[in-house]
Amino acid sequence: MEIDKAIRECDDRRLKTKYNNAIYVIKRALALYPVQEVALSFNGGKDSTVLLHLLRAGCFLHQAEEFNSGGDAADGGKTFPIRTIYFESPSAFPEINSFTYEAASIYDIQMDIIRLDFKSGLEALLKANPIRAIFLGVRIGDPTAVGQEQFSPSSPGWPPFMRVNPILDWSYRDVWAFLLVSKVRYCSLYDQGYTSIGSIHDTVPNALLCTRNSDSSEEKFKPAYLLADGRLERAGRAKKNSSTVCGKLSSTSNGLKMENLNSGSMLTASIITVGDEILFGTVEDKLGSVLCKKLHSIGWAVSRVTVTRNDIDSVAEEVERLKSRDDMVFIYGGIGPLHSDVTVAGVAKAFGVRMAPDEEFEEHLRHLIGEKCSGDKNEMALLPEGITELLHHEQLPVPLIKCHNVIILTATNAVELDRQWDCLIELAKSNGILEQMDPFVSKCFATTLSDVEVAQPLSKLCAQFPDLYIGGYRESREGPLIITFEGKDLSRIEAASQSLCQKFHPGAFSKIK
Repeated sequence: MEIDKAIRECDDRRLKTKYNNAIYVIKRALALYPVQEVALSFNGGKDSTVLLHLLRAGCFLHQAEEFNSGGDAADGGKTFPIRTIYFESPSAFPEINSFTYEAASIYDIQMDIIRLDFKSGLEALLKANPIRAIFLGVRIGDPTAVGQEQFSPSSPGWPPFMRVNPILDWSYRDVWAFLLVSKVRYCSLYDQGYTSIGSIHDTVPNALLCTRNSDSSEEKFKPAYLLADGRLERAGRAKKNSSTVCGKLSSTSNGLKMENLNSGSMLTASIITVGDEILFGTVEDKLGSVLCKKLHSIGWAVSRVTVTRNDIDSVAEEVERLKSRDDMVFIYGGIGPLHSDVTVAGVAKAFGVRMAPDEEFEEHLRHLIGEKCSGDKNEMALLPEGITELLHHEQLPVPLIKCHNVIILTATNAVELDRQWDCLIELAKSNGILEQMDPFVSKCFATTLSDVEVAQPLSKLCAQFPDLYIGGYRESREGPLIITFEGKDLSRIEAASQSLCQKFHPGAFSKIK
């Protein structure tokens, strides 16, 4: 069989392992269910194309084992024995439809064309046919992959069937390695810069593959298999609301909405410190205040700073609470190989995903740690599956970890935090991971007036200037009262501070900042 022969003769050991595991899942499914009771859900995309050819190979090998054949006794798998389901949609790309019907013709596929929504179509199909299991091209990182195993019963409220996911643990790189080694056809859109194909309304070529001719403004795109970072395969899933793709799209990037940089909208961040040693009073957290200042310097308001225990559930609870309230969550502490380093696992639990090995991150760790690690360094390379983006910078020995709108910092002191922050800011200029806005400005005044004397005038100022942060504090009970004005508009701060000074005798307030 040509697929099996191509994979076994290639030099890609990783691909061979992925292939063998997928074939095992397929043969296991065919041993559990008669071929008449299984189906393939095909959508014309790269993942289902891989699955189609894995099933061709798997069916051939399963039949060869059943009949104790030497392997070349069949016809090479030209006739595809598994019922195939295609949900035809008016919003599908014409190229997807054309490729699907072409594949059906080439491989003699018995294809059921369904023009209903997925759930209604399945209900009608399963009512008319004794289908008990459906092969799906779901991979880790897909929105529907969370919580699924290689064999997963359908969700409550859906018609009952077994979801079979042979390529669940395949990466973007694995998919393209298989397609290129096998030399099978795939949809032509992938050669035009599309890396993840949805509908015509929400899919554009991936801007990371865009190339411009210096002599013209014409945009061209490299093929999908040249995308360097597979985690960004869905970067082309954005609404077509921009005339340019190589330029910035107004869309959602990895969980953070990218507004117009000049809109003046307020973005908020929260900071989570993880460490029993801080709660016990053994050490003092010195990074929180530094990070607050850095966020204010790029116009972000910090809504809260919290400290939580070195416990997966505690971290998960705090991340889950804050990730939906703020635009970005920064978390540090509890990173490393110790039993108490549970921050990354807590983030994974907050998003409801599993921890999975990340080969790229493991390679970075291998260069950093070498043979000095006495434990299993593979455990340190377990990252939240399907939601992790590694933030690379030449000044960072190991990439920072970003999971949707949660950034995990590894800094343990102010110097390390300065370095990581500078790298984040530099990265933000090219990929927009952290939007930079007008910075906060502030003025501080000292007074010997009592709290009682200034309380009412300050309350009125807060009502008069709701866009400013106006507050007061004392460094000691006997020392002066410090009044602070913070905001984005210096003229508003000037007006508010002058209004306060005019309510009291000259010299009642002295500017200290």
